[in-house]
Amino acid sequence: MERLRQRLEAAEKALAAFEKLANLNNPNDVERDAGIQRFEFSFEASWKAAKQYLYDVEGVDAGSPKSVIRSCREVDLLEDEEAVLALEMVNDRNLTVHTYNEEVAIKIHKNLPRYNNLLHLWVERMKSK
Repeated sequence: MERLRQRLEAAEKALAAFEKLANLNNPNDVERDAGIQRFEFSFEASWKAAKQYLYDVEGVDAGSPKSVIRSCREVDLLEDEEAVLALEMVNDRNLTVHTYNEEVAIKIHKNLPRYNNLLHLWVERMKSK
């Protein structure tokens, strides 16, 4: 359980930094790219916290981000629509290596506010259980 506490703390710190850039309107390219990178950090910290939560609290051993999301849906940490958005988030996270492509960067950036909200909700639910 100590590892879970550490993972949740790391996720909260990453999300606090992400939130500062997630909701910027009309960011310049540097702000946009920084927001995308903070999204990467926040996503990684959050899904790893969820993986640890599933293992410690639910006794579920899931290995990949998508299997963690599906398992979180099964244990009611995520609702159906949230799980669908979370799976889309994994796909966008996988595309972040292509942010040198302006179109990809703009597409991902448009989704950051929704992802920020979902990640906060996900971490809060883990903390409250």
